Amino acid sequence: MGDRFDATYLKDIDSMHFIMPFMYPDRCDNQTFFTFQIDLTNLNEYIRKKNVEGIDYKYNVFQCIIAATLKTLTLRSKLSLFIHNRKMYKRNEVSAAFTVKQEFSDDGGEVLCFMHAKPEWNIDDVHNELKRQLKKLKSKGYVDESTGFMDKFNKIPKWISRPALRFVCWLEKKGMIPKALIETDPYHSSVVLANLGSIGLPQGYHHLTNWGTTSMFIVVGKFGEQPFFKDGKVEFKQGVELGFTVDERIADGFYFARSIRMLQLFLENPELLDKPFNEKLTDELWEKIK
Repeated sequence: MGDRFDATYLKDIDSMHFIMPFMYPDRCDNQTFFTFQIDLTNLNEYIRKKNVEGIDYKYNVFQCIIAATLKTLTLRSKLSLFIHNRKMYKRNEVSAAFTVKQEFSDDGGEVLCFMHAKPEWNIDDVHNELKRQLKKLKSKGYVDESTGFMDKFNKIPKWISRPALRFVCWLEKKGMIPKALIETDPYHSSVVLANLGSIGLPQGYHHLTNWGTTSMFIVVGKFGEQPFFKDGKVEFKQGVELGFTVDERIADGFYFARSIRMLQLFLENPELLDKPFNEKLTDELWEKIK
């Protein structure tokens, strides 16, 4: 009783996690921000080797960030928790969503990409799924299901659409919204990624939303030469900064820190992305995270 189509209701939780949603009910009031810097030296070499001659759809840094994020979410189960209508849930799957610019121009449209990961996936599965989806998403005139749904509401008279939308929002808040209405909604995924670097912007942060169930947003900044500090010295390397926004109610800072360091480990040791997402880390790799 209380389960959703996309998640399981957690009845047996500790007192703090039971009480917090009543004290702080809105996700936007519980957002915490982190920034992590990634050394791209090994990743750039890894991508160069993956892009063998004749490959028609190239591997890139953003694909690796998606794969590393999905692998981290698979191994760190608390990152799949969310709080909705003052209840805590565990997602039934790991998923990621992001926006795709159909054309790099002021008037170029945007469509949504929603990826449902499987535990046995690796970087190649992410690459192939993106290739499959982007071929469709970048087709001229394509409109994703969520945008099509919003367009329909926008075309009917406002005296009808406004109360109808208020009702839809009430259904969503109560967890009773039909599955068909949110299947491609990015704010019902495990994580939303924003690749600001692709449009020349530095790393930033994305706010959480009270609509939906997403507990984590990751903003990817512009790739380039960055200072890295070690043992009192500075060295300039190719790098990127990632901006994390998380719902602090689903886990403590220690758990988030280890999880983000795990993601950093995967990106700086990219050969680990060739292994299945659900393959556990060795003791040696855990020591690196600790």
